[in-house]
Amino acid sequence: MMNCLKILKKLFATNLFITKRYFSKMKIIPIEALSDNYMYLLIDEKSKECAAVDPVEPKKIIEQVNKLNLKLSKILTTHHHWDHANGNPELLSMLPKPVPVFGGDDRIPALSKKIGHDDSISFGESLNIKCIFTPCHTTGHICYFVTDLNDSGQTPAVFTGDTLFLSGCGRFFEGNAQQMYQNLLTKLSKLPPETKVYCGHEYSVSNLKYALHVEPENKDAEKKLEWALKQRKDNLPTIPSTIEEELSYNPFMRVNNENILSKYNANDPISCMAALRKEKDTWKPS
Repeated sequence: MMNCLKILKKLFATNLFITKRYFSKMKIIPIEALSDNYMYLLIDEKSKECAAVDPVEPKKIIEQVNKLNLKLSKILTTHHHWDHANGNPELLSMLPKPVPVFGGDDRIPALSKKIGHDDSISFGESLNIKCIFTPCHTTGHICYFVTDLNDSGQTPAVFTGDTLFLSGCGRFFEGNAQQMYQNLLTKLSKLPPETKVYCGHEYSVSNLKYALHVEPENKDAEKKLEWALKQRKDNLPTIPSTIEEELSYNPFMRVNNENILSKYNANDPISCMAALRKEKDTWKPS
């Protein structure tokens, strides 16, 4: 009898764990926009609550929200550039009631909740969105790091806008190499290695070709390029990557590598970052 009770307790506990994990699981839907942009829906599957990330084409966002019977409760904007932020007012006008628009720059259209580094946003039943201030591409750029507070087994995700791309980084429009070094090597690289990276543009093939220009012998870049070419040929996205992958082939996250430092005659990783970005700004894949 005691053995039966122990078995029942074990099964009950296991079922509770499975149910909890299933219902707290987050889902991310990439939505293509314009010529090469990505918008995203971040979904808490238990509450059916969702957040729109950089919704430059609001009609596509609303189509998915209605199709999946979701409740859109937040808008997350990575930076103020029109191809990421200009859809905010129209999206708000299409909703039954106003929702907060988060961002780190007063230039973001319809901004209602200004956030800064290390601020946290509660979302859904148990999701937490940590704001990471990443100035350089723009002075108010924010990346959004998402975890499940109730499930350590849930793979985290980060929305990186135009700071970190698959095998690349954004141009230094309003910043410098030191800031981008801090963004990539001091902040984003310290996230859990399995963190999925959802960037703002589909630049992967060109970026990986540049990675092989910088490091011709990098087998990880070679393998990823082969995969990315097939994905694009089939009209499929190349995102997400992971932080671990980026550290293996993204030249802008490998500026501490001795071979790269030597190739660009750089005495330190920050001057190497500057040299890479200067070259990449005009570099064309063959």
